[in-house]
Amino acid sequence: MTPVTLSPARRRTCGGSAQLTISGCRTVEGARHGVSFGLKAAIAIITAVLAAAALAQASQVFAPLAAAIFIIAVVWPIQRRLQRWMPKLAALAITIVITVTVCFALASLAAWGFGRVGHSLLADLARYQAFYEATVAWLDGHGVSVAALWAEHFNVGWLLRATQYVTGRLNTTLTFWVIALVYVMLGLLEVDDIRRRIQRLENRTAAAVLLDGGAATAAKLRWFLMVRTLMSAVTGLLVGAFAWITGLPFALEWGVIAFVLNYIPFIGPFIATLFPTLLAMTQFESWPAVFGLFVCLNIIQFAVGSYIEPRVAGNMLSISPLLVLFAIFFWTFLWGLFGTFIGVPITLAMLTFCAAHPSSRWIADLLGGPDEVKPGKS
Repeated sequence: MTPVTLSPARRRTCGGSAQLTISGCRTVEGARHGVSFGLKAAIAIITAVLAAAALAQASQVFAPLAAAIFIIAVVWPIQRRLQRWMPKLAALAITIVITVTVCFALASLAAWGFGRVGHSLLADLARYQAFYEATVAWLDGHGVSVAALWAEHFNVGWLLRATQYVTGRLNTTLTFWVIALVYVMLGLLEVDDIRRRIQRLENRTAAAVLLDGGAATAAKLRWFLMVRTLMSAVTGLLVGAFAWITGLPFALEWGVIAFVLNYIPFIGPFIATLFPTLLAMTQFESWPAVFGLFVCLNIIQFAVGSYIEPRVAGNMLSISPLLVLFAIFFWTFLWGLFGTFIGVPITLAMLTFCAAHPSSRWIADLLGGPDEVKPGKS
């Protein structure tokens, strides 16, 4: 191939040689581009790992902040409307009272449902003891010994440690929400100021990404909470009605538990079907009846979560199911139970900001949900 004379800029790219074949120059450029891309990918992976480690180690700082940002995004329209008719501090007081009341009502509802079922289980320990002994005898008869394993791991020491853990988590949860509430109060007072500061930024691209991404994220988070609440209510009603029709005790309580746990995608609905099935094992004497109850409860959860909810939410909340499951496990690993609830909203916010900038929009396109679900179509 005949050598060609390269321009000074192209010559610097190709190693400084004035006489070089075009294919040779392309080979050099491709090699350097590959090295540059690999270096950027390695830096991105290292940065992500370090950021995850920092979030895990400083969870007591970042987790309440994330909760506060989520709450601010949800309740800001209330604060904004009230500020038009009264002073900012008075609007803030009313907004905080409404927020605390709603959160306390949901927590009380969940505590009531789990408490009622838990007290009944404790009062009916004799029946469960008989069921346990029959199960152990059946397993021993088939060559599976569980008595030694149970005695080794589930003893008085284990119960004491579990009680201490639950008590510690309750204290931590109270501190967590107090800190989050302080963040919410201060954040609601500074929303307008932060928006004006962003608008004054000299980097107009960064300002546009922050303003557009923030507004879109807040709208999506409000829509996410509204859709999730509506679908949780539908799931709770269907589960409670089914439990009442089949004669399963605590039909109302199971509906409440299904309503609360449905806020956790995938994991919550499975737990909401597993607990009633465990109760049915001691209430129904037919194993086909127990299995049928488990299948019907899962059909309810699947119909609401996989058919009705995507058509109500539309593409606005479209996320890859694989990413949703990964987000639940990842944020649960970092922040515990709170990460289980907030993991999907955090991931939704990240994808929204990625979509707000051309250089990262491909991430949102890649990790979005199925294309066939369109808003307003069933």
